[in-house]
Amino acid sequence: MKQFVDENFLLSTKTAQTLFHDYAAKMPIIDYHCHLPQQQIAENTQFENISQVWLNGDHYKWRALRANGVDESYITGDKSDREKFRKWAETVPYTLRNPLHHWTHLELQRYFDIHEVLSGKNADKIYDQCQEKLQTEDFRVRGLLKKMNVKTVCTTDDPTDSLNFHQQLKDEGYEIPVLPAFRPDNAMNLDDLNKFNLYVKKLESVSDVSISNYTDFLNALKNRHNFFAKMGCTVSDHGLEEIYCDDYTPEEIKGIFEKAISHKEISPLEHRKFKSAMLVEFAQWDAEKGWVQQYHLGALRNNNTRMLSQLGADTGWDSIGDFSQARTLSRFLNKLDRDNKLTKTILYNLNPSDNELFATMIGNFNDGSVAGKIQYGSAWWFLDQKDGMTRQINALSNMGLLSHFVGMLTDSRSFLSFPRHEYFRRLLCDLFGTEIENGEIPNDIEWVGKIIEDISYNNANKYFGWNI
Repeated sequence: MKQFVDENFLLSTKTAQTLFHDYAAKMPIIDYHCHLPQQQIAENTQFENISQVWLNGDHYKWRALRANGVDESYITGDKSDREKFRKWAETVPYTLRNPLHHWTHLELQRYFDIHEVLSGKNADKIYDQCQEKLQTEDFRVRGLLKKMNVKTVCTTDDPTDSLNFHQQLKDEGYEIPVLPAFRPDNAMNLDDLNKFNLYVKKLESVSDVSISNYTDFLNALKNRHNFFAKMGCTVSDHGLEEIYCDDYTPEEIKGIFEKAISHKEISPLEHRKFKSAMLVEFAQWDAEKGWVQQYHLGALRNNNTRMLSQLGADTGWDSIGDFSQARTLSRFLNKLDRDNKLTKTILYNLNPSDNELFATMIGNFNDGSVAGKIQYGSAWWFLDQKDGMTRQINALSNMGLLSHFVGMLTDSRSFLSFPRHEYFRRLLCDLFGTEIENGEIPNDIEWVGKIIEDISYNNANKYFGWNI
């Protein structure tokens, strides 16, 4: 019987073990999409204890705790950090077959060299062991990045963000590039007109552009797009239920914007048209600058309005949606391609029933100008686990070229999440290794090893043009 999370964890064949240990394991990490707080990198934050770096803000764990019957006071409430950790430790044995069980123990091993199985019985001991290490210089934020061999971090930032911490890191000459990504979701959301108008005021302030009409609004956003570019940004990102590509006229969009800033009711059709127009504008700006644009599609957010009102967004009340993606996504990409405005693009789906849809959609717009120009992105959010990753890899393998895939990302708010790259690489090596031993792939370890290295690191490095 194999030991739990040993050196050959998830590697079921000798060939898989060779591919991982000789090729994948040594590759650095490019985390091209995450939600890490750039301030904590700039300030090289030292966390007081494991709860602060591991439990705060992690709604994956929060959902598991709630499912285990843990009171909210131990999750987002006023209980002490030690008490919160105890509740998480007591919950971990109940997470068997959930990816949290694997990630928990990979993270304890890789960062803290703790190889025990976490439970309520050893919670205090492990809490103290982690706390002792977290007080050392090597366990400040930058030490944690270095420990995982991270070479680039790409954060997610609203157009109104000052990027002052990115500037601070740039001025300092910090060895790991921390780059912003342009995430303009708030600029196209008219669900709450009070919130939207506050956003317009903030945009006015940071862009130094007076906004009284739609043209001003675009000019202010373009100003921020240019500013992000000066700060080293080469990536945009959008978190949407679906792509919007309704027909509209410029006059219609101007009128909708006028209604929005006048607090007049916006119809659902008008909202879709506004989103459609904004997405085209953003995509065209990205194409002008040669950026990579990312679209995360399919999340049904903020389902529990009672808890949303208490805790706010991104606190664990989201799920997979069942939106119809194919026809509108095709129209949107085709509109950009027809006008020669389709830049490098990564598409992520949250509903696994869309795997083959997305894997084939990218082939419609790969024009030979760049290898893997349109990417089917890694398994995302609820899908970044063993089954979800494997299904995404298989869909891309069957219907595209896995060899040009830009690989894994963390999409995380935690500095302890980087073993997810290792988790992905182990699964990738196991798939290749098993098929080599089954005679389905040539037994050319050197070539397959190169493909593994490319997917792990080299492809992303080349695709994003960072040349690290």
